[in-house]
Amino acid sequence: MSGARTDRAAATRADATRPTVICVFAVTDTPPPDEVLSVTPGHDGGGPLRVLAAGPLHLVVQDVPAADFGEAALAERLGRPEELERCARAHHRGVETAASAGPVVPLPLATLYLDDGNAVRAVTARETSLHALLDRLRDRTEWAVKVHGPGTAAASAAAAGAEPADGRSYLRRASDRRRTERESRERALAQAHAVDRELRGYAVAATRHRPQGEQLTGRSVPQLLNVAYLVDDGRRDEFVRAVGELARDARLSAVEVTMSGPWIPYSFARSDEVECAAQQEAGA
Repeated sequence: MSGARTDRAAATRADATRPTVICVFAVTDTPPPDEVLSVTPGHDGGGPLRVLAAGPLHLVVQDVPAADFGEAALAERLGRPEELERCARAHHRGVETAASAGPVVPLPLATLYLDDGNAVRAVTARETSLHALLDRLRDRTEWAVKVHGPGTAAASAAAAGAEPADGRSYLRRASDRRRTERESRERALAQAHAVDRELRGYAVAATRHRPQGEQLTGRSVPQLLNVAYLVDDGRRDEFVRAVGELARDARLSAVEVTMSGPWIPYSFARSDEVECAAQQEAGA
């Protein structure tokens, strides 16, 4: 038994002397309590999550092994799907923990610094824009709305009917089928944009993401619209109700509307978002 204790102690001492770098998950002005940080696992092989003060701002960070997070080692790990997912989940846990007490600005995956001093200097250099971001995101959350349209198979079947025997009739049918598919997609796109216009009335801001392909959605029906909305928490019920009404609206029968959230506002935690919002308010 004493031998086992000695081995564990030696391993602890070895970990303590192993070179580390600082991984930063998020910036906040309302740091989470230590008891929340202590129960949140970060990246494998790293130390416990902790708060690092940077003037009036605070960083949620973790000491991680330099050997595992060096440029070459990290690039190799993130090139493997299972490792990328593991790192992304750890990063999101850190951001969620930072957000447990107030608004956060999530930093990109694997934001690394050599030591605490470098991390603090990097944040204080952006203090003004970070404060503006935190104020903008306070008491607001992100909601994702996706709109899917009809598959081409359904449109083709509607126009195809029984295949004609002669070549001229076949070409005419093929042309009719392509026109039907095009008209069906245009109708679905118009309805998707109508959904977006309606929901922007309930949001502080909205941003369109690239529609996801079948590999990500797991669906053969094309995704026409993929939008993130920044919504005041006080209008959450209004927004959710509006999405539900749009999803049931018979006039939007060509599309399917789905929603997920609330999420940490990753899509709006950028300095250019603040500048754009300020310009819009000035123009208004």
